[in-house]
Amino acid sequence: MHVIQTPNAPAAIGPYSQAIVIGDLLFTSGQIPLRADGTLNDGDITVQTTQVLANLKAVVEAAGATLSQVVKTTVFLKNLDDFGAMNSIYAEAFGSHTPARSTVQVAKLPRDVLLEIEAIVSLSK
Repeated sequence: MHVIQTPNAPAAIGPYSQAIVIGDLLFTSGQIPLRADGTLNDGDITVQTTQVLANLKAVVEAAGATLSQVVKTTVFLKNLDDFGAMNSIYAEAFGSHTPARSTVQVAKLPRDVLLEIEAIVSLSK
């Protein structure tokens, strides 16, 4: 097991790691729209989704991978009515690569943000 830590994404705000490598898999913690300095990027769903995906990309790259190696994501939305706007930004970030995904509405997220995204990434080339 190997812990991934990068200054290019926000530090964990609790007793967890940004990501863990086990074998050829990377498991990221959920990313919320915090900037790398820990301040909240509290814009609308498009602003928050853009920040979350930038954080996810930074953590994945710190493990030596790219978003094209993501095999599964889980998206937690405060309001499923934001799905379309989130999905548009998400599609831009992943391009033609379409990892498996689950999207669920949740009652509340840390810092009362609008979304959180976690990923599982294949590190095998």
